[in-house]
Amino acid sequence: MLAVAPRAWAVDAVANELTVLHHPGSYLRYRMHAHNDNGDQVRDVIESKDGTVARAILRDGRPLTEEEDKAERDRLGALVAAPSDFARHIHNEEKEKKIADDLIRLMSDAMIYTYVPDQPQTGTNHGDREVVMDFEPNPKFKPPTTAAEALTGVKGRVWIDSKTRVVVRIEGNIFQAVNLGWGMLAHIYPGGRVVLDQTNAGGQRWIYTLFTEQIKARALLIKDINIQAKYDAEGFQVLSDPVSYQDAIRILLDTPLPAN
Repeated sequence: MLAVAPRAWAVDAVANELTVLHHPGSYLRYRMHAHNDNGDQVRDVIESKDGTVARAILRDGRPLTEEEDKAERDRLGALVAAPSDFARHIHNEEKEKKIADDLIRLMSDAMIYTYVPDQPQTGTNHGDREVVMDFEPNPKFKPPTTAAEALTGVKGRVWIDSKTRVVVRIEGNIFQAVNLGWGMLAHIYPGGRVVLDQTNAGGQRWIYTLFTEQIKARALLIKDINIQAKYDAEGFQVLSDPVSYQDAIRILLDTPLPAN
């Protein structure tokens, strides 16, 4: 493994990560537990052929009240009745995904990779061997977009599955301040951290099991933003037949809420 140039692993991992992000022809159902500015919430998630839909099923560790459940049913029912609203929601998600897509494509050139031999494995990859590398900004890299400027302040460590060359875990640390748009759009403070864990949910369909972000920034020179978020995913079920988003919502609404 170490006979291969470290960047070669990064190039392959980037290509595979784009497949993970878009997962063409693959659909899952799972539970997502979110801790963010909206509180603590567990959602039942279905990937439909039209886009992902989700229903809140627990809040702050307890079942939804009748009033909360009615609000959730009304929200989902409105999406079934108004396909244009759902299309607008998916369009906004795709815009965010496009930003992630563009940044992922740059990772093999934006960073310098070095092997870190004899490092502990993640222990989450079904016993398969992982290649561990550290990365830091490439001084020759010229960010082609404003969003890409953020990569110049990040360094960290990545674990790559040696068989599939898919990222199993990546830890990124913001070690120096970054100005986006000369600081006019945002100033990202040092000390932030992002962690992503991924697993094979079945049939070589990889998906995140953990995503955390701790980022402090100042937006538009006037407003401080402090992002503290954690997302866990579990209970993956591979869906053999894709369904429409309307049918996915009906499946979610027909599923009894958990007792606790």
